Amino acid sequence: MPEIKIITEVAGRICATLVQVGGTVADGDEIVVVEAMKMEIPVPSPASGTITSLLVKLDDVVAEGQAIAMIAN
Repeated sequence: MPEIKIITEVAGRICATLVQVGGTVADGDEIVVVEAMKMEIPVPSPASGTITSLLVKLDDVVAEGQAIAMIAN
C-alpha cells in the first residue's frame, strides 16, 4: 500500500489539526489549518485513505512545501 505525502503550499503556523492517526479521509478533506499573514488556510488531502502519521502538531511553524502528514490509500 503506497503512502502519499500531504504537503502545505504556504509557510505559517499550524493553528488546527483536524484529523488523527488511524482516521480516514476523503479526497479534499481538510487535514490541518495553517495561519499565514492573519489568514487561515486549510490543507486538503490529495487522495482518500487512512492517516498513517501526522508530522506536525498544534503551534508548529511550517515551511512552504513541508510534509505535514502521510496517508495510505
